[in-house]
Amino acid sequence: MPTREGVSPSCVSLPGGGWPTFTDFLVQRFPEISREVWLQRMAVGAVMDEFGEPVTPQRAYRGHMRLYYYRALPPEIRIPFDEELLFQDEHLVVVDKPHFLPVTPSGHYLQETLLVRLKNRLGLDGLSPIHRIDRETAGIVLFSVKPQERAAYQDLFRQRKVDKRYEAIAPWRADITFPRVRRSRIVEGQPFFRQAEVDGPPNSETLIALLETRSTLARYGLNPVTGKKHQLRVHMYALGLPIVNDRVYPPLDPTPEDDYRFPLQLLAQAISFDDPFTGQRRQFSSKRRLDLPVSDSGF
Repeated sequence: MPTREGVSPSCVSLPGGGWPTFTDFLVQRFPEISREVWLQRMAVGAVMDEFGEPVTPQRAYRGHMRLYYYRALPPEIRIPFDEELLFQDEHLVVVDKPHFLPVTPSGHYLQETLLVRLKNRLGLDGLSPIHRIDRETAGIVLFSVKPQERAAYQDLFRQRKVDKRYEAIAPWRADITFPRVRRSRIVEGQPFFRQAEVDGPPNSETLIALLETRSTLARYGLNPVTGKKHQLRVHMYALGLPIVNDRVYPPLDPTPEDDYRFPLQLLAQAISFDDPFTGQRRQFSSKRRLDLPVSDSGF
């Protein structure tokens, strides 16, 4: 199905069942979405079957097929930071992402995501992220131009054939020596968006180097060998070196809202790999920089 304003439709598979209409099924399947919202979407042709036929409010239910629908959110407040296009060819789009901007739609972010902004800006409906970084993190993000090529690029990450380099500003402690390797087992914590280290075989690994110190803060180079969610933030916190302006590690309850004055001091600084389609060595670096403040109160 085509994109609309840069947004691809969501898909739901229909089981066998006795719902009178498609509308009745959708209301039961998605209790957080009211019947009125579904009727509004149908009125503007935003719900259709797998053959591209519009779903109307009284259309009889039929199982074992798929429905597509376009999400609609209230007007979004624009995230006041712009991405920078670093590279584009027939295979790749490489972008320097600002802090606070999500990579893909989720929750209450739709138009204000890097993927949708790029689809609208470049007119590339098939654009898809090859990997992701946290919404709070700035730096390099890669996108595949052709959907059929995405898997080959993602395989490079799974096979650990991609060199990723991050930088972070965090406390400096004289009792911790660098360089060092942090290995641990990271699992989903509580609440669900926080990760936690637990006992067990390691499933995460980060190489950590000390690059520069100033008073009680330091700049660190971080090379993630694995790619677990929040891995760098969890590993630095576990060492007693929480990244400056991290609102999640250490845990705070409730988690503070975004404050654009205090971006997380974590940057996806560079990435390099051998392109599976061109054979070229690809190397990309962020133009953004994390600056150590003159004093500890600089952040």
